[in-house]
Amino acid sequence: MTRSRSTAARLAAGLALLITWLAGCGHGPSVPGPQDGPASPAAAGPRLQDPPELVSHDGVLKTGIVVERRKVRVGDRRLWATTYNGMYMPPTLRVRPGDTIDLTMTNKVDEDTNLHVHGLHVSPRSPSDDIFIAIKYGSSYHYTYRLPRDITPGTYWYHSHADMMSAAQVAGGESGVIVVDGLRQYLPPSLRGITEHVIALKDFQVEGDAVKTHPLSIGAPTNRTVNGQQNSVIGIRPGETQLWRLANIGANIYYKLHLPGHRFHVIAQDGYPVRRVWAADSLVIAAGARYDVLVRGGSPGTTRLETLAYDTGKAGNQFPRADLATLVTGGTPVRPAALPSAFAPNEDLSRATIAARKTVVFTENAAGTVFYVNGRTYDPKRNDFTSVLGTVEEWTVRNDSDEEHSFHVHTNQFQLMSTDGKPHPPSHRWFDTVNVPARGKVVLRIPFRDFTGRTVLHCHILNHEDMGMMAVLDIVRPSGRSRDETRGK
Repeated sequence: MTRSRSTAARLAAGLALLITWLAGCGHGPSVPGPQDGPASPAAAGPRLQDPPELVSHDGVLKTGIVVERRKVRVGDRRLWATTYNGMYMPPTLRVRPGDTIDLTMTNKVDEDTNLHVHGLHVSPRSPSDDIFIAIKYGSSYHYTYRLPRDITPGTYWYHSHADMMSAAQVAGGESGVIVVDGLRQYLPPSLRGITEHVIALKDFQVEGDAVKTHPLSIGAPTNRTVNGQQNSVIGIRPGETQLWRLANIGANIYYKLHLPGHRFHVIAQDGYPVRRVWAADSLVIAAGARYDVLVRGGSPGTTRLETLAYDTGKAGNQFPRADLATLVTGGTPVRPAALPSAFAPNEDLSRATIAARKTVVFTENAAGTVFYVNGRTYDPKRNDFTSVLGTVEEWTVRNDSDEEHSFHVHTNQFQLMSTDGKPHPPSHRWFDTVNVPARGKVVLRIPFRDFTGRTVLHCHILNHEDMGMMAVLDIVRPSGRSRDETRGK
């Protein structure tokens, strides 16, 4: 995409930005953040700040999260937001396979809340990933998540899953990133020490001096942020390869990420390493989805990390193009390391014995105010689907509406078999969140392993979930009795 600056001017500005960035001289001047709308010339912004990290030690991550209303820096403004530990972009939880997360959540806001660890293969029962609990104002809840030793490495996230309030609470700020370490073991030795960045995509609307939470219109103009910052600067050297953890951790909107002059080399998606690395000029990241990608620095200069215009259908939303950050390439060039092609072992369920077949149908009323799964709105007291531990099922998820929906199921990841009848490439087939085309369908296979209990499946456009598009899945033992099978118990 062309810019109004000349090449020389862009190069000079880019190198100046990079020198400031490398020198660690602090943040640049505050500038108006990128709103959804026409492209604007590159401008100096703050250096990209990765979120602070809470890291496990000796197999345990012991921490706490306090939910409270605070006036904090959100993008280029100070606004009232619903924060985790006083931050709009809260700490990244960094763990390893086999670890235990020992987490106490304390609620200091005057409405019920709770916590969901999105994508993690952990028990759906208390005190683990039980999304049916409600933490009252002034109360605390002690969560314990035991990660299997064979949990797949990659990027996950955590957020509120409070009944009928998840959209408002996530939009208000209640979301952060989880990293399960282990991806680097699949990289060639020359890349195992590469720089890594969290690229957490959150957006906010404004009402007065606060982040707007309700009523929340998906299609309203919004402010896009990376790690809670607007127009931040990411530095990279010519030839250098970096690992970027792309995570859509907002409430409702989609991104179509593009970095002119560069390609995204995908090494994991939804917390599952790919069998073969694949490259794309742009990536559609539906609500709730994640990609771990390698990005290589090109010639010295600047370019924009942007989200391209994206249309979710005639009953959906038209998200305009917006700038997200500036990539500045400069400094001492490095010899480009060879990028991997084959990557990680990858299970294939194409020949698995199918124990049952299920159909999940997404629909909505004409006004777009009520959303259904198989003709019914969500009722937490009702079991809509039952699956048996130790089996593999094939599900057809059909979207009978005129807008796209982001399908997510808790507890177990799934293998995507096809979309609208087209087989999915075997090189990258495992997901926990997948976009379902308008008037389309996806076929997937789910292995039910390790854990029993009641959990949910839903559209991860959280406005849709809160308006009914969620159903209860009960995973039971072969005897029919639901009993926790958490490893190590």
